[in-house]
Amino acid sequence: MQDLSVERRMLLRAMLAGGACAVTGGALAQAPQLLTRSIPSSGEQLPVVGLGSWITFNVGDDPAARAQCTAVVRAFLQGGGRLIDSSPMYGSAQAVIGHALAQLKHPKSVFSADKVWIGSGARGPAQVETSRGLWGVPRFDLLQVHNLLAWEDHLRTLVAMKAAGRLRYVGITTSEGRRHDELVAIMKTQPLDFVQVSYNVLDREVENRILPLARERGIGVIVNRPFRQGELTQTLANTPLPGWAREIGCTTWAQALLKFIVAEPGVTCAIPATSNPAHARENMLVARGPLPDAALRRRIVADVKRLT
Repeated sequence: MQDLSVERRMLLRAMLAGGACAVTGGALAQAPQLLTRSIPSSGEQLPVVGLGSWITFNVGDDPAARAQCTAVVRAFLQGGGRLIDSSPMYGSAQAVIGHALAQLKHPKSVFSADKVWIGSGARGPAQVETSRGLWGVPRFDLLQVHNLLAWEDHLRTLVAMKAAGRLRYVGITTSEGRRHDELVAIMKTQPLDFVQVSYNVLDREVENRILPLARERGIGVIVNRPFRQGELTQTLANTPLPGWAREIGCTTWAQALLKFIVAEPGVTCAIPATSNPAHARENMLVARGPLPDAALRRRIVADVKRLT
């Protein structure tokens, strides 16, 4: 979690600058208001940091573990977060999210993002309804076809739901660099609001085709696996942060790795997963304060490659 004195200094600098932006020491200095990006298809603003639930929220009925997940959601929302992402693939995660939202009196700020993940197109609507019941929401904000499974059938269903007012946004997902050729073909021809892909400081294939195409087609981009499922943060855990980290308000490697991602203008929202409320607060601080400019992003890549 970021030292409060650092946050206060960042706030004071922003106030003195009158909210103006200036390039300083290789970083883009920004006012510490919550950083959001527009959903291209609507203009709605989303904070650039969301919350994933793969593995971390698959805790079953264990009361203590569920209480911990509720604390994560509370910390995330208190930090200004909105988008929470899950899937039927994630074990008990949907039910655990639903439990957390019920404990928190169903905050209206939540942007609910889930997926359809079943081989039969005909069974997709029933799965969606089951997922909606587990979350306890009247409708989802975003539904995505998970890992392109039976995407033709499911996408038709989701587009029809959106047209009927039963869904706000439609998307499709992949992860770990899989099936990018097929994803690109879908992006070129289908009415998508979002794609979800893997992107981090070492896995940058999406910079070549998917991010430019998303900008061209007006498609939002959600980023999964920002830490390679914890591999990057674990590898760097005992390595001191380079001097550039303080320039962009980072006190941990996790913050630096996230800031690298959300500094890419084509990214709408990154969704790190955690089971630790302190980490949720730490992650949300990434959406405040300065971001690395292009030169510093190149330096971050070089340093992480050297250290891992």
